[in-house]
Formats: sequence, structure tokens, C-alpha cells
Amino acid sequence: MTTLLAFAFVLGVLIFVHELGHFMMARRVGVKVLKFSLGFGPRLIGFTRGDTEYVISAIPLGGYVKMAGENPDDPRSGKDDEFLSKTKWQRFQVLIMGPLMNLMLAVLVTAGVLMNGAEISAIQSKPPVIGQVTAGSPAQNAGVQPGDLVVRVAGREIETWEQFNIAVGTRAGSETDLVVLRNGKEVAVKVTPTPQTRFEIGDIGVIPDAHPLVKATLPGGPAQKGGLKAGDVIVKVDGAAIGSPGQLIAAISKKADAQATMTIERGGVQQDLSIVPEANTGRCPSLPQGAGCIGISIGEEVTIIKPGPIDALGMSIKHNYNAAGLIFMTIGQLVTRETSTRQLMGPLAIAQLSGESAQQGWAALFALMATISLNLGLLNLLPIPVLDGGHITIMALEGLARRDFSMRVKEKMFLVGFAALLMLMVTVIYNDLTRIAIFERLMPWRN
Repeated sequence: MTTLLAFAFVLGVLIFVHELGHFMMARRVGVKVLKFSLGFGPRLIGFTRGDTEYVISAIPLGGYVKMAGENPDDPRSGKDDEFLSKTKWQRFQVLIMGPLMNLMLAVLVTAGVLMNGAEISAIQSKPPVIGQVTAGSPAQNAGVQPGDLVVRVAGREIETWEQFNIAVGTRAGSETDLVVLRNGKEVAVKVTPTPQTRFEIGDIGVIPDAHPLVKATLPGGPAQKGGLKAGDVIVKVDGAAIGSPGQLIAAISKKADAQATMTIERGGVQQDLSIVPEANTGRCPSLPQGAGCIGISIGEEVTIIKPGPIDALGMSIKHNYNAAGLIFMTIGQLVTRETSTRQLMGPLAIAQLSGESAQQGWAALFALMATISLNLGLLNLLPIPVLDGGHITIMALEGLARRDFSMRVKEKMFLVGFAALLMLMVTVIYNDLTRIAIFERLMPWRN
């Protein structure tokens, strides 16, 4: 039920905002709006006010604003309040306003989430220095070593872990050129990221050179008794540097019932703590029986921010600008087949993510809404007939040709656009079904 309600909320808001943009601009330039519908198909509820019928329809996967004289085959009276009676500039304003409203919503919602307080990973903004290479991973097979600094992925300059994760994550299953800096010299290797998670995000099996963060301590456990606190960063164990959760677990596992000196960083100051790990008897379910256990949960270093309205708006604009660049890069890689279509999501996946985000709290749900709104706004601007961007493109071409295209030409354009969207819908729905275990078992070719 939570998933359905969260999905309905997210999709309802996005559709309403998009169609509201078309509606307001149509009214502003003097176009009569006949119907404002959330959803398609049979009418469920609605009312009429003035010239406009406001309805909620049965199929909640979209919406539309029906304007007088919108299509050439609609009944025309020749009045000035019909869509096609307006200038191309006025029609452009009506068409562009829907996607723009989605982009503005993404910026405002992201700013609101940031103002409420947000955790930003400290690692993501640091240079991508390899701390650990997973055994048997694509990175190890390619010869990547701890201490390597990644400088380029697929020809693109890489400066942070965030850029690295994006570059690798979008290339699952595609052979990728990787350039690392080792002992002052550039070394080029080829890796093929393996798909991970149900969304098939590319991964080459490397871990940042970063120290584990204590997220919480178990009441009465060795860590709490030894003075370890949530927020401490673990730097060393018995003098040996700790650069990953795996290294910490390995070091502690060997110290059952033996004293360990743990160097931590708290408030920017390092100090040593003496902790005696207990032999695991079930208190640490992820560890084998008898292994050393201190009773902590581990995370990564984060910076907590709570900016004011102006700073939050600026950060939101920057974040959405960078995200827009990633979306266009992904679209380009889909065309060149560098990114797998398996990473595309449809309504079922969005519903799953909405439910999961709702369980994490309203901030996570609104952050997801902002992301989807940005995607919706940008994708609607693509020059595909039947989308807003397709209508705008046709008008632009007519302007360049200084004549309107015939209905026959436009029908062919829209048929091509409809076929493209239909193929896209089939692809994303297939992807969604394969992420649900009960449906995947019915697909023997995937087993």
C-alpha cells in the first residue's frame, strides 16, 4: 500500500505540474482550454468551470490539456482563441512551459530537501585514488592496483569519485578504456564493468582509499565500553592503516579476546583507544562464530549541511545542471550502445523506488520526485514527434522552410515518433518485469 500511495503521489504531482504549465501559458496567450485531465481513458471524477472541464481519468500514467483548435483536423471556427490561430512564438510558449515547470519543480524541491539538512558523502568529492581492489574483479584482471589514481574513463577526464562512479556505472557490459596514474606515469588498461543491483549499474570492483566511519555502537558492546562513539573515523588498528570496511573487519576478526589499539579521528583530532573484541557468539551476525567482534555498524564519512534559502537554491541549480549533463550523456551512450538499455526504468520501477523512498522518509521521497521531474522535463524536450520537443522541432523546421508542412507529412512524422515511444515503453516495461522475481522466473532465457 505504501508503494502504491507513494507512486500515486509522485506521479500525480509531476503530471499536475507539467500540465499546469501548459494550461497557464495557454490561458495567458488567450487560448481556450477545453479539458484539463490528470490521466487518460475514462473519466472518474471531474467538474466544469467556465470553458474548461477538469477531470481525473482512469489510467494514471500521464495527462493532457485539450485546447480549442489544437490539431488541424479539429473543428475550426477561425476565432482568435484557437491554438492554431496563434503565432508560432505563442504556440512555442505553450509547448515549452510544461517541461520548464518540471525543471523548476526539480530545482525548488531539491532546494527544499537541502534546507531541511542533507548528508553529503565526503568521499564522492575526493580524487579517485584506489584503496582496495576486489579479488577476481574486472579491475584486478586488468592490472589495476591500490594507490592508482584514475584520471580518465572512456576518454573523459575524471577528477572525483562521483565522476568515476557515473562514468563506470553507465557502461555495464561495455569494454572501457581506463587510464590511471601510477608512480607518476599514466598506465592505460581495458576493463568491462559488470552489472550490479537490479538496475544493472556498472562496477569494476574498486574501493576508495578512505577510512571507515562508525555509524552506531551496540549498547554494552566492546566498542562502547572502549570509548568508541558514533561519528568516529577509524584510521588504524594496532598501527596498521585501515582504508576500507573490509580491512577493519579483517583486522578485528583476528583479535578475539585480545586487546587492540584503535586509532580514531574525532573532531579533527586523532587519539588511541584500547578495545578488547569479544569472540562472536551471534552478536555480530555477519561474522563467523568465534571471530573478533566489537559491535559497531560502519558507514562512510559524510558532511552534514543545512544551507539557507539562497545557498540551497544555488546548490540545487548546480546539482540539477550536473544531473542534466549526465542525462544527456546517458542518452548519447544509449544511441552509441555504450550504455545498456537494461538501465532504463519504467512505471513499475518508479513505483518500487517511490515505495522504498517513502519508507526512508519524506526527504528521500521528495529527492526522488526531484530526480524524476528533471528527467521528465528534459526527455519531453527531445525532438521526437508526439513529445513537446517534437512539436517545437516541427514548428522550427516550418519556420526555416517558411511554410507549414502538409498534414500527410506531419502524420508520417508523428507515426515515427509514436513507434519510437512504443518501442521505448516495451523496453522499459520488459526491464521492470525482469526486476520482479516472480516474473523473471517465467522468462527461461534469463535463467
